[in-house]
Amino acid sequence: MIHSAGVVRKVYRVTGLDCANCAAKMERQINELPEVEEATLTFATEQLRVWAKDPDALLPQMQAICSKIEPEAKLEPMSRKKVASSEEEEENALPKIIAGAVLFVAGKLLEIFLAPALGLPISPIALAVYIIGYLLLGFDVLKTAVINLTHGQVFDENFLMSIATLGAFGIGEYPEAVGVMLFYQIGEYFEDRAVERSRSNIMEAMDLRPEVVQLVQPDGSTISLPAEEAQAGDLVQVRPGDRIPLDGAVVEGESQIDTSPVTGEPVPVAVRPGDCVLSGCVNSTGLLTMKVEQPLETSMVTRILESVENAAASKPQIDRFITRFSRIYTPIVVALALLVAIVPSIFTGNVQYWVRTACTFLVISCPCALVLSVPLAFYAGIGAASKQNILFKGGSAMETIAKIKAVVMDKTGTVTLGNFKLQQVLPAQGANADELLALAAGCEIGSTHPIARSILIAAEERQVSPARLEHVIEHAGRGIEAGGVLCGNRKLMEEFGISLPNIVPAMGAQVLLAKDGKYLGQLMISDTIKDGAKQAVAQMKAQGIRTAMLTGDSQESAQAVAKAVGIEEVKAKLLPQDKVSALQSIRAEQGEVLFVGDGINDAPVLAGADVGAAMGSGADAAIEAADVVFLTGELSAVSQAISIGRQAIAVARQNVIFALAIKLLVILLGLLGHANMWAAVFADTGVAMLCILNSIRILYRN
Repeated sequence: MIHSAGVVRKVYRVTGLDCANCAAKMERQINELPEVEEATLTFATEQLRVWAKDPDALLPQMQAICSKIEPEAKLEPMSRKKVASSEEEEENALPKIIAGAVLFVAGKLLEIFLAPALGLPISPIALAVYIIGYLLLGFDVLKTAVINLTHGQVFDENFLMSIATLGAFGIGEYPEAVGVMLFYQIGEYFEDRAVERSRSNIMEAMDLRPEVVQLVQPDGSTISLPAEEAQAGDLVQVRPGDRIPLDGAVVEGESQIDTSPVTGEPVPVAVRPGDCVLSGCVNSTGLLTMKVEQPLETSMVTRILESVENAAASKPQIDRFITRFSRIYTPIVVALALLVAIVPSIFTGNVQYWVRTACTFLVISCPCALVLSVPLAFYAGIGAASKQNILFKGGSAMETIAKIKAVVMDKTGTVTLGNFKLQQVLPAQGANADELLALAAGCEIGSTHPIARSILIAAEERQVSPARLEHVIEHAGRGIEAGGVLCGNRKLMEEFGISLPNIVPAMGAQVLLAKDGKYLGQLMISDTIKDGAKQAVAQMKAQGIRTAMLTGDSQESAQAVAKAVGIEEVKAKLLPQDKVSALQSIRAEQGEVLFVGDGINDAPVLAGADVGAAMGSGADAAIEAADVVFLTGELSAVSQAISIGRQAIAVARQNVIFALAIKLLVILLGLLGHANMWAAVFADTGVAMLCILNSIRILYRN
């Protein structure tokens, strides 16, 4: 969504949030505030993102909305400090559950042994024990239900549970009322633990931010300082085995750096004074002193975490559908409960049976399991991807990548390393190699293109001085004209009418030279195909994916690379605007397309693809335009991302189908007299917990 001028984004943390359906209600009502342009509340991360001209000024109104829906919810500005998992509520809940269970068992025993002796349906003592147990277990539920009812929250799960269990009391089903409340509290306890565990597991997989740094003092000593307080220019000591805390440069010491947490590259990198180091990497061997260049809020570890958190806030279509569906599901089931309680009772006279069945429907009408089932699956998928150094920028990108029919790749920097190297100089008759190299270097001296750099590096290595050329004119996609010298591809030569002999074919680039209308020779420059590129393409094909390559290089070079790695379709000699047209053509033939590139000229086609993926070592413009970033720079990440996306959407669908199927089954069994409120509680909290566990297994995929 494009936001209006002057609108800023502010992130808040919502504590005390234990209901996914309540989170959806909060988001909807905050979005209805006229000053709010957009708001997203992510239950999985407990984060509220608000776009408005002054979000902080709306804090009292947003807090009122959250408190109205869930009294324990508290809105506070998001801190970049790590948030520890809160177990205080769990510690308070467990003794209450144990005491309630003891009272339930005691009431049951009194009912079994004492009631017959007194000749009563239930002894007064047993009834008193049940009432005490019910109030102990359900007081908070009843209190919240009353508060929410005054705020218009009729379909709140606390209200529905209260009506259902009080209804059971009303028809004399005392043990069932207490037992259902007990089972509900147990389910809520384990559901909360499962949600908290899933959050902490995913955050541990993604959050590489340090708690403290070792700040070097003027006298050489060090003190521990909270990481967020370190500023650019500070000197920080990093011991062997420690994680690099912030982005910076080495000023003292030498070491081997494990960059795999950030780049996925398993080979350690040697660093010495003057070398830049990224936060999140691990110092393997020597003691380092580094100068901080980026504070915590702009260092790599925070950018990675923010990317994942932003992705969790971007909701896929299936999530939006389930949220909309839940809004009609609960009223329908509640209406059905009223009909079941009233209509059959009139015709059969068996009021107790049908009220009991209606109470079952009320318990099952809470949509929490449904609302929770989808976002947590995608959140776990985003976490699993980040462990593989793959950053999704949104759940919608993950949802789309699961449907991909074709993968279209750029060549240089994607399939190949992009480290062009001059292999051969082939002068024509009457010319010599050094003259040819000097002219080529003179033409390319101002260029940053990899091929140009390879020519300049080769000239430097061979101690050949670049020729001094004037009036340099660049011909886009063809080459350079300077002082009567032409340096470029065959198209440039043909454009100027240069007669060419039989050119030696090559897998790499061919740079042809001519002077004063006469052909002088060619430079043979080749790129290196990435290790594992062939296996990566084979994996894509095994997933049923069509592969294609779009490149500005020559047809011969592109075909040679494609043949070497197994890419099926090649379109070469493309200018940046031609790549977009070629992509649209492939999409029309194949369906949804993923484009992978790394250059600044790939930004338009990245933005135009169904899913755009950028290699993490590529240009900033490409990374900004992409929906997915492969920090590893390896082509194998493509099939991994597709696999994770497919698993996430499969798990989300499994959760939805499972939750709906169990709820509908219990409704049907309730109508037939084979299910009671115990089964309904399982269909609510039990199913929610199983959906959470099903989602979290994505983190532990092979």
